Amino acid sequence: MHSDTIVAISTPPGRGGIGIVRLSGANARTIIETFIKLSRGEWRTWSARLGQLVDDNGQLVDRVVVTYYAAPKSYTAEDVIEIACHGAPVVLRYAVERAMKAGARIANPGEFTLRAYMNGRIDLPQAEAVRDLIGATTLFQARVAARQSEGSVSAVIYPLKQQLLELISLLEAGIDFAEDDISVASQADILHRLAPVRDGFAKLAASFAFGKFVHSGATLAIIGRPNVGKSSLFNRLLDQDRAIVTAIPGTTRDLVSETASLGGVPVKFVDTAGIREGQDMVETLGIERSFQAMADADMTLMVVDGSVPLTSEDTELLDRARAQGRHLVIANKSDLPRLANVPDATWVSATSGEGTEELKRQILESIGVTEAEQEYGMITSLRQESLLSEAVGALDCARHAAQHGIPHEMLMLDLYSALRPIDMITGATTADDILNRIFSTFCIGK
Repeated sequence: MHSDTIVAISTPPGRGGIGIVRLSGANARTIIETFIKLSRGEWRTWSARLGQLVDDNGQLVDRVVVTYYAAPKSYTAEDVIEIACHGAPVVLRYAVERAMKAGARIANPGEFTLRAYMNGRIDLPQAEAVRDLIGATTLFQARVAARQSEGSVSAVIYPLKQQLLELISLLEAGIDFAEDDISVASQADILHRLAPVRDGFAKLAASFAFGKFVHSGATLAIIGRPNVGKSSLFNRLLDQDRAIVTAIPGTTRDLVSETASLGGVPVKFVDTAGIREGQDMVETLGIERSFQAMADADMTLMVVDGSVPLTSEDTELLDRARAQGRHLVIANKSDLPRLANVPDATWVSATSGEGTEELKRQILESIGVTEAEQEYGMITSLRQESLLSEAVGALDCARHAAQHGIPHEMLMLDLYSALRPIDMITGATTADDILNRIFSTFCIGK
């Protein structure tokens, strides 16, 4: 299957100034020459030539630029040709049809990147990062994905994997010489070698606590009594008038959500109905949805009216937010006399904007954005986090075995159990069904 020459449109659907049709495979040049009249000259790698896309009768359809990347110095490590046409969908489709008629096959989703992986051009973490880079919605996401595509995750994993392999090789040698009663590794030596490997994998797995927010964003529910300023704060954090704001209690009766970028992290703010005894069925349903939003959110922003003393409803909501975990308490209306006694509150004024920058900083700090170096060697894939955690668990078992003098033959089982999930991250022993699941999420043309 991977010996075929594949073709696909690599630019998004729709009309544009330019559209790209990409081919990869040994027959790419031969196929191109059947429907494109090229300017004089020879094929030279990393060079562009002018050409004419023609129909079956030799009539001009479009003037194009053809760029050639010779194997192995191409994205897929095969011969790759990119045809830059004018971005009319009919022209792009026609170029693909002519290529298929000449012997190319339409590419599967992610097949260009899959070929790059299969041909050793990139490893699996880099391939997954390509998908994340294409799907990035903020500049920070793009930077993280770009570093991962350059091998930032692999640069952390591979040295640790080599240390694990060295320990396995050492113990294997000891087992081979068991009849000579030669001990090649003491208990202290094994534990000394295990510690940095286990801690390194654990630290990388722990980076997912922040990495998941970089990849998928965070959801914040804004909760509070009616008329404490939830909708005003919602609009202030978004820098737009998204929610209706009035002095009438119960204005917000359903969930209103919008996504904004905070420090490069996509944050979905959810404005909820004011929580009180519902005055009618609609408001009661809205309040129930508020509690559900609070339960589903990654963090709760608990808003109180700082210009009046706390009420029993405020206290109940504060207790509920604390019980659910990650939350921030916000005392709104800081531009008025401060009468609410909330020691751990962040004071803001949704009307004037006072304190909102500090609030944004606290939100980012609460979800783990504290230092710029978190961009480096950070994982954003749940698959990678699960496999790393599995490896750490196996290494914990190996450490326990070493501490209690369990024979090396048994300890080796734990070490190999740790190696298997690491191999599935780097791609050394990844099953076909896992590869298909990963690359099926790519767009066609990449």
